[in-house]
Amino acid sequence: MPQLTLAMLLEHAPHPPAAPRRPTTLLAHGDSRQDDWHWLANRDDPDVRTYLEAENAYTDALLRPTLGLQERLFQLVRARVAETDISAPAYHHGYWYWARTLAGQQYPVYCRRPDPSRSLDAMEVLAAARAALPGAGTAGDGTPPPGADGEGRAPVAPHAGQVVLDENELAGGGDYFAIGVFDVRPDQEVLAYAVDYDGSERYTLRFRDLGSGDDLADVVEDVYYGSAWSNTGKALYYVRPDKAMRPWQVWRHVLGTPAARDELVFQEEDERFFVSVDLTRSKCFVLVSSDSKTTSEVHYLRADSDRSRPAVVLARRDGVEYSVEHARHPALGGDAWLVRTNRGPLEDRLDNFAVYTLAVGSSAPSELGPLLPYRREVKVESVEAFARHVVVLERQGGLEQFRVIDIGDRSEHVIPQPEPAYTLGGEAVPEWDTDLFRFSYSSLVSPPSSIEYDMSGRSRRVVKRSTVGGGFDPGAYRTERILATAPDGAQVPVSLVCPAGYALDGSAPCLLYGYGSYEVPIDPAFSMTRLNLLERGFVFAIAHVRGGGELGRPWYEQGKLMHKRNTFTDFVACADKLVADGWTSPDRLVARGGSAGGLLMGAVTNMRPDLFRAVVAEVPFVDVVTTMSDDSLPLTVTEWEEWGNPRDDVRAYSYMKSYSPYDNVGPAAHPWMYVTAGLNDPRVGYWEPAKWVAKLRAVGAGNSPVVLRTEMGAGHQGPSGRYDAWRDEARVQAFVLAAVGAAGGPSDAADG
Repeated sequence: MPQLTLAMLLEHAPHPPAAPRRPTTLLAHGDSRQDDWHWLANRDDPDVRTYLEAENAYTDALLRPTLGLQERLFQLVRARVAETDISAPAYHHGYWYWARTLAGQQYPVYCRRPDPSRSLDAMEVLAAARAALPGAGTAGDGTPPPGADGEGRAPVAPHAGQVVLDENELAGGGDYFAIGVFDVRPDQEVLAYAVDYDGSERYTLRFRDLGSGDDLADVVEDVYYGSAWSNTGKALYYVRPDKAMRPWQVWRHVLGTPAARDELVFQEEDERFFVSVDLTRSKCFVLVSSDSKTTSEVHYLRADSDRSRPAVVLARRDGVEYSVEHARHPALGGDAWLVRTNRGPLEDRLDNFAVYTLAVGSSAPSELGPLLPYRREVKVESVEAFARHVVVLERQGGLEQFRVIDIGDRSEHVIPQPEPAYTLGGEAVPEWDTDLFRFSYSSLVSPPSSIEYDMSGRSRRVVKRSTVGGGFDPGAYRTERILATAPDGAQVPVSLVCPAGYALDGSAPCLLYGYGSYEVPIDPAFSMTRLNLLERGFVFAIAHVRGGGELGRPWYEQGKLMHKRNTFTDFVACADKLVADGWTSPDRLVARGGSAGGLLMGAVTNMRPDLFRAVVAEVPFVDVVTTMSDDSLPLTVTEWEEWGNPRDDVRAYSYMKSYSPYDNVGPAAHPWMYVTAGLNDPRVGYWEPAKWVAKLRAVGAGNSPVVLRTEMGAGHQGPSGRYDAWRDEARVQAFVLAAVGAAGGPSDAADG
C-alpha cells in the first residue's frame, strides 16, 4: 500500500465537528474563568450525544484509509496470542480452579475440578485441562506436560472441569460486561458474583449454586468491588458506593433473605476515605479497611460469627497509614496482626514503611513489635501471611522483589530473579497452610510466566509460560534503562525496549509512555500488542516520572499537590533525553498516557507542543480546576489529598490553574491528537476530553488532526471484550503509525 500521509487522511474526511460556544463564567477566589463548552457536561442535553456521535463519525472517516492497516494489526495480535488457553490452576479447599479462553469468545470461562486430598499438582491439572480443550493439539501455551522432559509424573487423564461461571454467557450480545466480585463460599458450594453491563462500576450481586449451576433468588443491587464470606456460609459482606461513587458502607447479606433486610455493618462518614472489605487468608477474620490518600484505619470482625461487630485494630491518626494481615504461630504468641505502617511505636516517621507484629485484641501503637525494620531505600509495598511464612513485596532501586520471612526463626531471603529489569505480580494463593507461593514474572522481552516458589525449599518452577506466536524472538530486541536529568537535578529513570542493532541516529519512531500519579508504578512488563510497533522499528519507552511509585514514597510525594509540575517536567526531560541521545527525533516521537496519565499528556502538549509528533490521551483528566472544585462529582473530595482543594484553598487553585490542560490551551500548533472518552465513566467525566478537543480545535493553530472517540456504552476501562480491546488498540496504533510515517511500508504490504 502507498505511504499514508496527513493529506491522504484529510482528503476524504469531512470537516471536524464544531461544538457551539455557550460561554459560562466560573468564579472562585476573585478570579474568573470563561468556559465556552461547559454545557457538554449536561448529559441530559440531546445536543451532547449528537455531538459525541458526530465526533465518532469524524474519527472513523479520518481513519478510513487505515482500515486495512487496522485489520492487519488486529490479525497480528491474534496470531501471537494463544486464543484458546488455560490459566495456571490454583488450589482451594479441595478444588483446583482455573480460567479458560476459547478462540472466538470475548471473555473467560471459570472452571474447577475436585481433588479432595490434593493428589495432583498444578502442572498435572493444567496439562489435563489443556488436553480437553477444543483443538488441544494446537492451542497450548508451550509449557511441556509433566513427564515430557523426564521430570514430574505422567499426565492424568484429560479432564475438562466443571464450569463455575461463563462470562460469555452472562455478557450475551451486549457492548460491555465486567465482573466486580467473584467469591466462592468457604464450603465451595456457592459463588457470589457481581456484574456491570455499562461501565458505570455499579454492580448487581448474585449467588450461584455450584451444584445445580442455577442462580439463587438473592439479588443485591448497587454494590462495589470487594466481598468476604463468613465461615458459617450464611452471610456475605459487601461494599456499597454513595452517590459520588465513594465506597463508604459495608453490609452483611444473609442468604435466603431479601436484600432489604441486609444489615449495615460499617459506615465511613469522612468523605476523604474509601472503604474495602476482605477475608484474611487464614479465614479467621473479616477486615474492613478505611483509607484516604494519607490516613488508614482497619476494623475486624470474627469470621465464625454472623453477628460479630467491628473492632478497631489501631485507631485512626491523621497521616498514619497502615494495613494488616492475620498470622497465627507459636513464635508470635498465637494470633497476631502483621502491620505494615509508616509510623513506628516511637512515633517515628517511616516514609517507605516497616512491618510490625501486634497481638490480636491489642490496639496500642506502643505494643507494636519489630518484624521487618525500616530501610530508607526500600519501600514495603505489601505483606502476605501464611501459616509458616510471611511474603513481603518490596521495591528497591525501582525494581520489585519478594522477601520471604520464616515466622518461626525469623530467617529471611529474597527470591532471586533471572533478569536485571522485570515486573512481578501476585497470583491467587488462597490456601493458608502451604509452603508454595505463586507469582507472575515478565519483562519487556519476556512473556508472562506463572512461577511456583517453595518458601521452605527455596526452589522455583515455571507452572505456565505464555508463548508468543508469529515468530517472536526475544533475542531480536534489547532493553536498556537510562537516566534523564530533570530541571531540578532529579535523575528520572527511563525503561526502554527496541530492536537489536538499533542505530542511535534519531531516525527511528518512538512511543514514550507515562503516568505519574497516586504512587502507581509503571513497571517494565511484556505486551503482546506492543510487538506491532516494535516489529515496525519503534522504540518503546516508559518515563518513570515523579508522582508514581517506582522509587518509593518520597518519589511520589515530589510529584503531587504543590509539586505536581515535577511530573510534567520529568516527562519532558525524558523526551529530551531520548532525542538528545539519538533514540528518536521530535517528528518521530509519540507520547501516550491515560486517566491521570492523560492529564500528563495534556500538560506536556501545552508546555512543549514542538517536542511530539503525536499524543495519545486516553480518558484524560484535563479539566482539573473545574472538576476538583465540584464536590458533587464522583471522587472529588477523596482526591483533594492527591491534587489539592481549589474550592477552599486559593494557593491550590492558583497552582492547579497554572497547569490545568484545559485552562492552558494556547494558539500553538499542536501535535496529532488521539483522545478517548467513556460516556459512562465514573472516574473521568466524558465531558473533560470532549471539552478539551473542542478547545484544541478552536484555539490551536496548524492542521494536525485532533480526533475524539467516545465509547458510548462503556466507562473508564474502555471496551471490555478482548477482541474489542484488540481492535481498539489496532485503531490507536494505526493512528500512531500514520502520524510518524511508519504506515504503508514493506511490513504492511498486505494491508491492501
